[in-house]
Amino acid sequence: MSKILVVAEVKAGEVRKPTLELLSKIRQEAWTGDAVLIGDGVQKHAGLLAGHGAGKVYVADDESLANFAVDRYTAAVVDAIGQARPDMVWFSASEMGKALGPAVAARLNAPFVSDCAAVEIAGGNVEVRRPAMATKIQQKVRIVRDGLKVITVRSGAFDAQPAEPKPAEAVALAIPEGDGRLVVREVVQEDTGRLDLGDASVIVSVGRGVKGPEGVTFVQPLADELGAAYGASRAVVDSGWMPFELQVGQTGRVVSPDVYFSIGISGAIQHLAGMSGSKLIVAVNKDPDAPIFSVADYGIVGDLFKVVPVLLEEIKKHKS
Repeated sequence: MSKILVVAEVKAGEVRKPTLELLSKIRQEAWTGDAVLIGDGVQKHAGLLAGHGAGKVYVADDESLANFAVDRYTAAVVDAIGQARPDMVWFSASEMGKALGPAVAARLNAPFVSDCAAVEIAGGNVEVRRPAMATKIQQKVRIVRDGLKVITVRSGAFDAQPAEPKPAEAVALAIPEGDGRLVVREVVQEDTGRLDLGDASVIVSVGRGVKGPEGVTFVQPLADELGAAYGASRAVVDSGWMPFELQVGQTGRVVSPDVYFSIGISGAIQHLAGMSGSKLIVAVNKDPDAPIFSVADYGIVGDLFKVVPVLLEEIKKHKS
């Protein structure tokens, strides 16, 4: 039986959904799972992780860990690995996971695979599936080396299941010291007042077809009515119509919402790399040959400035 250690990610005082997805997968497969919590004031989340399947929760809770720092977080995870003795360590493929996963693997000389979309464990072998070449192909990677294995998993790869009431068995970790050469004093993040793209179950994204900032404003009520996060293609960001943190794509955010609305986006391969894992894709574009229609579940060929008001009206009717 495989034993897996999930490194939890806490943002804005809440455990992020991808962490719960990983624990849910472990519980569903009847594997053995523990979790690691690192940060300031994170002890309170141990019960939530236990409810989603964590047997033990290893906690490093200190104000000095409020801001993410690779060296200190790596030391805490390595400490938890030494105590838990897992077969695998899982991170979500977020900004934190992309930095921390390779650092932990390098520290322990363990094999590492990133951005996994599926995981299968059979005997002593682990096989993962991951997109490659901007999602043009799907790789199957088998890890046959004995000992610890480290992977990052895409958000949305697994479904988060409801928690089951369960008391947490918390184990305190030693508070790691930094190396002193780099100190993170403050993290400044713009408050957009909107859902984070990585946590949203519905996303509305716009592309060059909106034609300018006025078009961005024109489509935004659709996202508001759906309670959705609002994203953009690289063309929109490069034009300065929306900020970079809202970019979806190979060089932006990789998202896997339940529903993804693509409005005025042609569907360049770089954009598809960031959203093709969405469970349901609705595309609006006036070009019937736009690549976005090759991945869309529902497609509307038409002028977005005529289609969006109709969509908005129908959604309001459905909600009333």
